[in-house]
Amino acid sequence: MVSYLKEYVRLAANSLRKRRLRTWLTMIGIFIGIAAVVSLISLGQGMQKAIEEQFFQLGADKLTVQTKGVATGPPRSNSDVQLTTRDLEVVQRVQGVQVATGRLIEPITVEFNDKEKFLYLASLPEDPDERALVMESANVEEKDFRYGRALAPSDQLKVVMSEDYYNNPKFDGKALRVGDKITIEGRTVDVVGFFKKTGNPFVDIAFVMNENVVRDLVGEPEKLGMIVAQASPGADMGLVADAMEKDLRKSRNVKEGREDFEVQTAEETLSTFKTVLSIVTAVLIGIAAISLLVGGIGIMNTMYTSVLERRREIGIMKAIGARNSDISTIFLIEAGLLGTIGGAIGIFLGIAFSKIVEVIATLALGTTLIQASFPWYLILGSLVFSFTVGSLAGVFPAMQAAKLPPVEALRQ
Repeated sequence: MVSYLKEYVRLAANSLRKRRLRTWLTMIGIFIGIAAVVSLISLGQGMQKAIEEQFFQLGADKLTVQTKGVATGPPRSNSDVQLTTRDLEVVQRVQGVQVATGRLIEPITVEFNDKEKFLYLASLPEDPDERALVMESANVEEKDFRYGRALAPSDQLKVVMSEDYYNNPKFDGKALRVGDKITIEGRTVDVVGFFKKTGNPFVDIAFVMNENVVRDLVGEPEKLGMIVAQASPGADMGLVADAMEKDLRKSRNVKEGREDFEVQTAEETLSTFKTVLSIVTAVLIGIAAISLLVGGIGIMNTMYTSVLERRREIGIMKAIGARNSDISTIFLIEAGLLGTIGGAIGIFLGIAFSKIVEVIATLALGTTLIQASFPWYLILGSLVFSFTVGSLAGVFPAMQAAKLPPVEALRQ
C-alpha cells in the first residue's frame, strides 16, 4: 500500500512539474489566502498575549470606574456624563477597597517651536499612596525615567512625558528636551523629565502634571476622567465591584440596569479586549477566506483542464490495468499537492509579513502591543486546511477522470 501511495505521489508531482507555469498561477489564490490568514491570526494572537502581559503587570487586584457615553479621547474624559470627586469619596469608602484615586485626563493645546498640537494632559495626585497607585497602573516607576526626573508633589507648572517626545521631532522637526519651555493652555510650563515608553498608547501620548496644576489649567475643580481602585489583600473582586456599583448607584441616584457608569475588574477589561479582538480577527479572516475560495476554484479549473489534456494518458493507464480508484487517487493527490505547496508558500509569506509589521510597529510606534505569535497548531492547521481545500477542489475532476471509458479516451 505504501509503495502504491509513493507511486501515486510521484506521478502527481511529475504532472505538476510538466506544467510549471500553470501550477504556479493556480497556487496564487491559495498562498495569498493562507498568507493573509496566518499573518492576521499570528498578529491577533501576539497582540492578545501582549495585552494579557500588560494586565498582568497592572495586577488582578485593580478596578476601574468610568462613565458610559460617547467619548472622544482616552479614557472617556469627554463622555456625555461625568465622574466627580464626590464619586471618588464614595469609592474610597467601599468595604474591601484599600486605596482609590481619580485621574483627570483632558484634551489640551500644546505649543512649542511655533508649532501647536492637540494632545492630552493627565493628572497625578499628591497623596503618596494614590500617587503610587497611578504610577503602578501606568507601569511607570521613578527608575524608568530615562532623562531628567519624576514629578515632585510640590512641583508647579512642571511636566513629564514619555521618551517618545524626546526621541521623535513632533514639533515641526524639533524634539523636546529637559529644560525646554512649552506652552499649555496659554501657560508656560517647564519640561523636567521623560519616562520610558510603556507600550500603552494612552500613557505614552499624555503630558503628566500634578493634579492641582491640571485643574487650574483646564478649569475643572471637581471633574474626574476615571477612578482607579486597589482592593485589599484577600478581598473578593466580584463582591468589591458589586458593592462599588451599589454605592455609586445610590450616590448618583440611578436605578440598577440604567447606570451611567461602569465598574470593571482587570479580568473583565481583559475579556472585553479579547472579545473585540476576536471579532475583528474573525472579520478579517472571513475576508481573507475569499482568496482561498478563489484558489480552490482555480485548482478545480486546472484539474478539469488536466483531465481533458490527459485523456489519452488515462486511457493507456486503464488499458494496462489501472482501476477507477487508481485514476481518481492520482488526481486527488495532484490537487492536494497544489493546495499543500501553495499553503506552505503562504505560511512562509504570512510569517514574513507579520514579522515585518511587528518590526515596523516597534520602530515607528515604539509599542510592544503589536507582536507576532506562531503557535504550532496555526502552522499545522494552515497546512492541513490548504491540503483540504486543494483535495476538495479536485474531487469532481478526479471523478470525471475515473469515469472515462478506456476506448473513448484512447481515441483522443
